Amino acid sequence: MPELEHFAGELEPEADYDGLELRDLDLTGQTAENARFLGSRIVGCVLDDVALGRAQLADTELTEVRAHTLSAVDSAWRDVTIDRCRLGAVTAYGSDLARVRFSGGKIDYLNLRDATLKDVVLEDCTIGELDLVGARLTRVSFERCRLAVLDVTRAALDRVDLRGAEFAGLRGLAHLRGATITGGQLLDLAPAMADNLGLTVTG
Repeated sequence: MPELEHFAGELEPEADYDGLELRDLDLTGQTAENARFLGSRIVGCVLDDVALGRAQLADTELTEVRAHTLSAVDSAWRDVTIDRCRLGAVTAYGSDLARVRFSGGKIDYLNLRDATLKDVVLEDCTIGELDLVGARLTRVSFERCRLAVLDVTRAALDRVDLRGAEFAGLRGLAHLRGATITGGQLLDLAPAMADNLGLTVTG
């Protein structure tokens, strides 16, 4: 990414943040709803209670940002990297993610209900609960990820690669059609599959 102009102000709704670097800023409680971030970089910032509802982010990097809660409902993400971020509860239901990469970091709760994900990669991530209820996923892959709970209830999966995901709990077993898993994962899921089918397994 080319050299960017340093930004030191406050976030505003419906503003344009093009070619800017936001570095080591405390943006707690600020609102950037309907804002547009293009070719920008957000590094080491505190985003507690920041509102990004219906915001658009394109060709933008978020690196080592921190937030206990972050709202990005109905937002749009294009060619975005989210690298080594420490996030608590992220509410992004109804959002549209295309060519987004989550790399490293930890998220306690990621709400992507009814969202659309296309060409999304999650690598080396730890996620408490990944809520994909009603979401539409196309070419989504997990690489060396640990998930406490994965919920795909009513989700539509197309070429979703779960082989690199370790999940302790799974909800929506009946909606895994379109996913690729390993033989070991299949064995782990066997009891839940039997229960879902009403099977009694003996011996």
